Amino acid sequence: MTTLWTLFEAATAAHAERTAVLAAGDPRSASTYAALDRRVRALALRLRAAGVRPGDRVALLAPNVPAYLDATFAVAGVGAVLQPLNSRLAVRELNEVLADAETRVLLATAEFVPLHASLAGAGASVPLLELDGIDPDEHDPASFRPDASHATDLAHLYYTSGTTGRPKGVMLTHRNVCTHAFAAIDELELDASDRWGHFAPMFHLADAWATVAITAAGGTHVFEPRFTPEGALDRIANARVTITNLVPTMLNAMIANPRARGFDPSSLRMILSGGAPISPALVRRVIETFRCEYVQTYGMTETSPYLTLSLLHDHLRELPEEEALRYRARTGRPFAGVELEIVDASGARVPADDTTVGEIRVRGASVSPGYWRRPEETDAAFRDGWLHTGDLAVVDDEGYVNIVDRKKDMIVTGGENVYSTEVENALSEHASVREVAVYGVPDAEWGERVCAAVVLHGDAVASADELVVWCRERIAGYKLPRHIELCEDLPKTATGKVSKATLRDRHASGARENRPIDRG
Repeated sequence: MTTLWTLFEAATAAHAERTAVLAAGDPRSASTYAALDRRVRALALRLRAAGVRPGDRVALLAPNVPAYLDATFAVAGVGAVLQPLNSRLAVRELNEVLADAETRVLLATAEFVPLHASLAGAGASVPLLELDGIDPDEHDPASFRPDASHATDLAHLYYTSGTTGRPKGVMLTHRNVCTHAFAAIDELELDASDRWGHFAPMFHLADAWATVAITAAGGTHVFEPRFTPEGALDRIANARVTITNLVPTMLNAMIANPRARGFDPSSLRMILSGGAPISPALVRRVIETFRCEYVQTYGMTETSPYLTLSLLHDHLRELPEEEALRYRARTGRPFAGVELEIVDASGARVPADDTTVGEIRVRGASVSPGYWRRPEETDAAFRDGWLHTGDLAVVDDEGYVNIVDRKKDMIVTGGENVYSTEVENALSEHASVREVAVYGVPDAEWGERVCAAVVLHGDAVASADELVVWCRERIAGYKLPRHIELCEDLPKTATGKVSKATLRDRHASGARENRPIDRG
């Protein structure tokens, strides 16, 4: 069975003289797979000299730079476990993660050296190894001999928010990561001619899976240290990016940026969107702006990550444009190698009527074995051989899934279920609306009430009353937002997702008056 290291060895042998890396800001930054191989082996030797042994956890703090690629494979080479860190976490949160994983070494680029000092000052005792100071010419990379790993060995450890408020580590094995990479190559037809734009943060699997898959395909990694809409647009055009994955908030920002009007998208063959639901209205604008194939994705850290893609079956490609768009904007059909079911509370499959709502459960070789040292949380999510995702969805007769909400985000008002994505889609169809998030807050009379935070386009003008009238023509009265906040921006997580928890907290602390909406 393939491991990350054997995948890397095969790729560097097959594509030695092809361009592996294009770093931002320097046209001379191109380097080959042969050069990548030397850097990775040199870093692996340094890790071994620092006392890293098979099974140890090696944390990583870096922006989207080539060193992230080096670390991914060097850590695998010494049989250790890569632990990507969210650099936007507070010092206390990072220390909790490092302590929970019993991290052996922290790899960091120069800009994060001060953060390491802060971690140490707050009690962390993890040694630092600076990535910027590693020169392959100071070592003998050819002397490196990898530690043997097995398919079931742990390869990556990603920390996500836990239900108890404590972060929990999602374990991914070599089998998980490599199975997903090869499935992505087949599904997306990745090959050595592709240039992947690393725009979403690489500490998150929305982008990190491509670190492995693009390498296995012999493609080129195009790095942009931190996302900005103008930077991503320029990088796509100048580096001739062919494919990338972005979260909807990033796509929205790029489309709204003035540079999008003169942007050359001709190199792009595919734009993927994942990490959060996307409205059909935004999908239409993405296709109009980037003029390439659009694919909606859905997945989880626990699944390496993809579970579905909105790639069209061959016979659906013959549909009129508007009908095809309806499928492209759906959550999608199951990803290769993933067994996916939508089930009711009893565990029975729901009918494929695109109406009956159930919970998505999945299994397959890309699904995590569970959470790091959290047997109770593992047992709660992984039951009877299935991972229960907590996502609520419907499925149609073509097998295309559409998520309607997270279980925790579903709003129950007056005994009726309101799915936030349905209200968000209705608001997103208004020409003045750029971005929207719908969430529930407690209500003494109705149990919960529907609230919305709305960002308008540029100089667009729309009142809360106007938006409610707009929604009333499209959705039932009990689904109407009873409070609409017009704001300049929506709070985001480090990965660009809208933080509905922040919106709920902000609403509770703001003592806002409720909107008197007729629920008829």
